[in-house]
Amino acid sequence: MKSFFKIFFASFLALIVFSILGVMVLIGIAASASSSDKPTIGSDAVLVLDLSKPFKERVQENPFASLSGDDEWETPSLFEMVKLIEHAKQDPNVEGIYILASNNVNGFGASEEIRKALLDFRKSKKFVIAYGETMTQKGYAIANVAQKIFVHPQGGLEWAGFSSNLIFLKGMLDKLEIKPQIFYAGKFKSATEPLRETQMTEANRLQTSVWLGDLYNQFLYQTATARNLDTAVLRSLAVEGKIQTAADALKYNLVDGLKYDDQLKTEITGRLNLPVNSKINFVYFGEYAKAVTINESSASEKIAVIYASGDIVGGTGTDDQVASDDYRELIRKARLDKSVKAIVLRVNSPGGSALASDVIWREVSLAKKEKPVIVSMGDVAASGGYYIACNANKVFANASTITGSIGVFSIVPNIESFLKNKVGITTDRVRTGPFADMGSMDRALTEPEKKFFQSSTDSIYHTFKTRVSEGRKRDIEYIDSIAQGRVWTGTRGKAVGLVDEIGTLTDAIQAAAAMAKIKTYRLKEYPEKKNILEQLFNNYKHSIALNLMESELGADQFLMLQEVKKVKAMVGVPQTKLPYAVNIH
Repeated sequence: MKSFFKIFFASFLALIVFSILGVMVLIGIAASASSSDKPTIGSDAVLVLDLSKPFKERVQENPFASLSGDDEWETPSLFEMVKLIEHAKQDPNVEGIYILASNNVNGFGASEEIRKALLDFRKSKKFVIAYGETMTQKGYAIANVAQKIFVHPQGGLEWAGFSSNLIFLKGMLDKLEIKPQIFYAGKFKSATEPLRETQMTEANRLQTSVWLGDLYNQFLYQTATARNLDTAVLRSLAVEGKIQTAADALKYNLVDGLKYDDQLKTEITGRLNLPVNSKINFVYFGEYAKAVTINESSASEKIAVIYASGDIVGGTGTDDQVASDDYRELIRKARLDKSVKAIVLRVNSPGGSALASDVIWREVSLAKKEKPVIVSMGDVAASGGYYIACNANKVFANASTITGSIGVFSIVPNIESFLKNKVGITTDRVRTGPFADMGSMDRALTEPEKKFFQSSTDSIYHTFKTRVSEGRKRDIEYIDSIAQGRVWTGTRGKAVGLVDEIGTLTDAIQAAAAMAKIKTYRLKEYPEKKNILEQLFNNYKHSIALNLMESELGADQFLMLQEVKKVKAMVGVPQTKLPYAVNIH
C-alpha cells in the first residue's frame, strides 16, 4: 500500500509541475508574440485585399495565430480595414492595392463599406487592380471599383443575377410525425415558414423579390457607373446568359484583360516602374495593421463604439452573440462614464429573444437621456436587431443593409407521435393543475394553451410596435403598416422612416461627434479585447472547435448545422428574429 501511495503522489506531483510548466511556456510564447518589434512594410508596397477572408465587426487578437496557421485571426476588423485603406491613401510607402476577388465571403453591407473606402482611396491617384481566376458576383461587387480588372484566360466571371434559396422542412417533419405548433404576429413574419409550408407564401415571395431586387439593382448601378456601361445592357447580359467564358466577360467590357498570374505580376511591376520579374513588395492588410498606427488620440473626450454582432440571447453569451446581461452592462458603463460624450451602437444582428431585446432597448433609452446615441447598421439589423436600434437619436444604415422585420413568433414542437410511432417511447405525467406542464414537447397544446401562446405573441408584437412608434416618432397605425414582419433594405428603410441616413460606421461616428459638439475625441471600443489568458482558455478553444467542424462539414453544411442549432434554441422562447438566414447566390 505504501508503494501505491508513493507512486500515486509522485505521479500527481509530476502532473501539477507539467501543467504549470506548460502554462508558463504558453505565456512566454504569448508574451514574445505580443512584444515583438513593430514590422516595417518597406517602400513600393502593394497592399493585398483578400476578399475570401471575413472582415468581422470585432476581432480578438490571437498571439498564437502564427503557430496554429489560423490566419483568420490576422484579418483586421471591418472598421480597421476602412481606417487602414484611409491611412494607405496618404502613406508614401504604399503604391497601390491589389484585390483578390475570386470570392467574397463578406455580406453586402460590409462590402459596401469596403467599396466606399476603395473609391476614396482612388482619389490619391494610386492604382487599384483586381484579379480572380473565376470571379463571383459578390467578388465583382467590390472589384468593379478597380481601374483594371483581370481574370484568368480559362476562368471567367459569374454573371447570372442574384437568387435567394430557402429550405423547407415541413415534408420531413410530416414524415417524422413532428408537429410544429407555431404562433406569429405579422403576415410577413416568415421565420417559421420552413416548418409549416413547402414553399414560399405569397407575402414572403413579395418581400424577398423586393429586397433582392433592390440589392441587384444597386449592384448593376454601381457596375454601370464604374465601367461606364448601361444598367439595361448589364441586366440583359444576365437574362440572356451571354457571359459564359472569360472571353465573353472581356467582349462585353466587364473586365479589362485575361491574364495568367505571371502576366498580372508583370502588369503590377510596370505600374511600379520595376524591371520585369522583379520581386513585388506585397503586404497583406493584417501585416499592414501591425506596421502602422491608426485611431490613436490623446484627447480626453471619448466616443464609445459598442459592437452588437450576432444573435440576441438572454443572460451572458459568447463573442458571437449579443447577450442581454453583457450588453446592458456595456451600455451602462458607457452611459455612466463622464468622459464618454456620445455612444455609437453598431448593430449587425438578425435579432433573437424578444425579452433580451427589450432589456437592451431599455439601456439604450436610458443612455439617450444623458448623451447622444447613434446607431450604425451593418449587414443585418432586423427584428430584434431593429428593436435595440429604434430608440436612438439617429439611425444610419448602408443602402444594402437588411433591416425591419418588425414581428414576433413562437414555436412549441409536438413530438408525441414521433416518440411513439418512430422510436417506441411513450410518456405520462402527474400535475397539480391543467397548465403545470404547458409547453411540453411530448404532447399537443390544448386550445386554452394555444390561446395563451398567441395572446403572448400578440402582446409582444404590440410592445415592439410601440417601441418603434415612440423611437421613430410615428403613430402606431403607420408603424403597423410597415411592420408585419416585413424585411426592408436600408434604402427602402430610409424611405419608410425606419432609417434616418444612408451611411457607414465612419459617418455615424462623425454624426455622434457633431451631436455631442466635440471636435477632438478618441474612440473607446466595446466589448474590450480580452487578454491573452482569456483568449487562450476561452474563445480560442471555441474558435478551434468551430473551425474544425466547418472544415470537416464544408461551409454550406456547417451553416445548415448552425441554423438547426438556432432553431432548437428558439423553442418556447418568443422571438423577434429575421425570417431566415440571408443567403444570396
